[in-house]
Amino acid sequence: MAGGWARDGAVQDQIDDSVNDAVAAARARLPKGESAEYCDICGEDIPEKRRLAIPGVRTCVECQSGKDRLVSHAAFNRRGSKDSQLR
Repeated sequence: MAGGWARDGAVQDQIDDSVNDAVAAARARLPKGESAEYCDICGEDIPEKRRLAIPGVRTCVECQSGKDRLVSHAAFNRRGSKDSQLR
């Protein structure tokens, strides 16, 4: 149920678009190309099982975990509020 001038189903469309954007962003962050045998950050061996599971991997699990903690997962509010639009 949408309100105001929005058509029925508009809220679900916003939710679907937000999910699709998040999936596209996650896929864009996936490694591509040939996997490295040694971590680009610390130089430790990358286990063969990791290289087979994630084609194009360039970091060991420990270094990747550190990188993941630093990634900002900025959310995009499609509806927005007046305050957010004025900034």
